[in-house]
Amino acid sequence: MTAPAGHPAPGRHAAAPGARRVLAQAGFEARMILRNGEQVLVAVVIPVLALVGLVQGTFVEIDTAGSSRVDFLTPGVLALAVMTASFTSQAIATGFDRRNGVLRLLATTPLGRGGLLAGKVLGVLAVEAVQVLLLGAAAVVLGWRPGVAGVVLALVGVVLGTAAFTALALLVAGTLRAEAVLALANLLLLVLALGGGVIVPADRLPGPFAALASWLPSGAFGDVLRGALLDGSLPLLPVLVLAAWAVGLGALAARFFRWH
Repeated sequence: MTAPAGHPAPGRHAAAPGARRVLAQAGFEARMILRNGEQVLVAVVIPVLALVGLVQGTFVEIDTAGSSRVDFLTPGVLALAVMTASFTSQAIATGFDRRNGVLRLLATTPLGRGGLLAGKVLGVLAVEAVQVLLLGAAAVVLGWRPGVAGVVLALVGVVLGTAAFTALALLVAGTLRAEAVLALANLLLLVLALGGGVIVPADRLPGPFAALASWLPSGAFGDVLRGALLDGSLPLLPVLVLAAWAVGLGALAARFFRWH
C-alpha cells in the first residue's frame, strides 16, 4: 500500500517545513545562551554595569565633544554588547559543538548546514534584542533620549555588525581547536574593547591605535552606531568598512569552516 501523494508513508514522519526548522534551531540557540549564567554575565550584566559605571563614575575623563556622557557612551557600549553575543559567545559555543560532534550530527538532519547556520544567526539576533532592550532601558534611566530616526538607523548598523562578527566567530570556531577558540575569542574581545575604537572613537586613541582602529570592524561598528544615535545619520566610510569586513569574513568562513 502506498501513501497518497503529498503525505508521508505509513510509519514515517514528514520533516517540518524549512522555515519552522530554522526558527526552532534559532530558539534553541538563544535559550542555550540565555540559560548559561556565564554567557548572560558577559553578554548582558557586564555591559549594563559598564554603562552605569562609565556614565556615573568620574574615575575616567572622557571628552564627549559637547554631548552628555550617557549620549556619548551608550552607542559604544551597545556595540560592545553586540560583539559579545555575535562573536565571543558564538565562537565559543560553535567551537565546542564542533569538537563534540554536534555540528556534524545536525548537518546530517533535515535542518542541513544552511539551516543550522541560519538558526545560529537568528539566535544571535534574538539575544541581541534582549541586550538592546536592557541596555536601552538602563540608558534611558540614566537620561538617554535618542531620536526615533537614529534608533532605526542604528538597527541597520547592528545588522551589519552582527554579520561581520558572526562571520568572524564562525571563521575562528571552524578552523581552530575548541580550547584555542576559547582563549582567542576572549583575548580578541578584550583587545578590541580597549583599543579597537568601540567605546572610545578611534581618533581619540593614542598613537598607532588611532590610525588602525577606524579600519577594524570594531572601530567601524562603534562609529556607525555613534553616527546613528548621536547625529541621526549613517557615516558612509564606517558603513563601507563594516560591510567589507562582513563580506570578506563571510567568504573566508564559507571557504575554511570545517564541520569536524
